[in-house]
Amino acid sequence: MIKEIDITNKLIAENVLNIQIPSYQIEAEIIGYSDIPPLKDTISALMNCGETFIGYYIDEELSGAISLKRDKDEIDIHRLMVHPKHFRKGIAKKLLNYIESNADGIKTLIVSTGSKNMPAIYFYEKFGFVKTGEMIINEQLSLTSFLKRIK
Repeated sequence: MIKEIDITNKLIAENVLNIQIPSYQIEAEIIGYSDIPPLKDTISALMNCGETFIGYYIDEELSGAISLKRDKDEIDIHRLMVHPKHFRKGIAKKLLNYIESNADGIKTLIVSTGSKNMPAIYFYEKFGFVKTGEMIINEQLSLTSFLKRIK
């Protein structure tokens, strides 16, 4: 089941953090850099982030989530996470499909990921995103940005 979740609810924020940390630890291992912002989040930070969260539930257990901010006709995807025990079940694809199919009035989706995170890059490209740029954060980290135009 996919549904919008209330990230300002402390229990829900805790559940999201319990997915976010192991999910982003995998990304940190892939890119060889452990100082990424999602690994520093707290329950309070999530509760106050101002993002809209959509959760994916398996048997009433939060198993994945996507967060976004909408600005006029654009959706900026801030987080896309799946608990590692649920990798390879199509959850990320289902969450992106949900966002796109419920994007009334939206013309573009944007997202960024670590430039060394090849599984994520392949995933976004397969989903129709096009690389728009790369930003160097420091010697160890750069981010690649993507855009998808939707109808």
